[in-house]
Amino acid sequence: MPYIKHLSADKKLAPVIKQVGRLQLKKRNDVFLSLCGSIMSQQLSTKVAAVIHQRFNDLFDGKPTPEKIANISAPELKAIGLSNSKTDYIKNVAAFALTSGLGHAKLSKLSDEALIEYLTQIKGVGKWTAEMILMFTLAREDVFSYDDYGIQQAVIGLYGIRIKDKKKLKAKILKLSEGWKPYRTYACMYLWSWRDTK
Repeated sequence: MPYIKHLSADKKLAPVIKQVGRLQLKKRNDVFLSLCGSIMSQQLSTKVAAVIHQRFNDLFDGKPTPEKIANISAPELKAIGLSNSKTDYIKNVAAFALTSGLGHAKLSKLSDEALIEYLTQIKGVGKWTAEMILMFTLAREDVFSYDDYGIQQAVIGLYGIRIKDKKKLKAKILKLSEGWKPYRTYACMYLWSWRDTK
């Protein structure tokens, strides 16, 4: 795998790669459902998020669609355990899908920057969520999510960085990430794995 060879040149990442092994990015066709899932999962443990996902799917006969979500009442969505804001955001995603489109064919043609700009028009979808869509729905190999707290903590811990100044810290981490191009998504995945074992 070219990404393993490339990233293993980084002496700090190499042992993590050896321990974790091969990773795989899988394309998913439904950006709309991925966005809803990402919003529902925010600030929740994996276990709780899975329960809410299941309840969400059970609400609809078959697959949740923008039309079905547009037509369901907010109290029905809240009843599965969603907060007021998450209910609003999921409604916003459905409305945006119906008016502007979230089709895979359309979005897969956009550059990373253009896609982030497009998705963050939706109230409730921030840069981080858009980056997760790039990584785990569109399977883009070179996305670096600097704003992800887990990534920041992993880089600080793995590389023994002792910088308190936020601007200098960001510059240092971004400089390190330059060496991981064009496989920064995989680097993020290894960093998350490393942090999960700490």
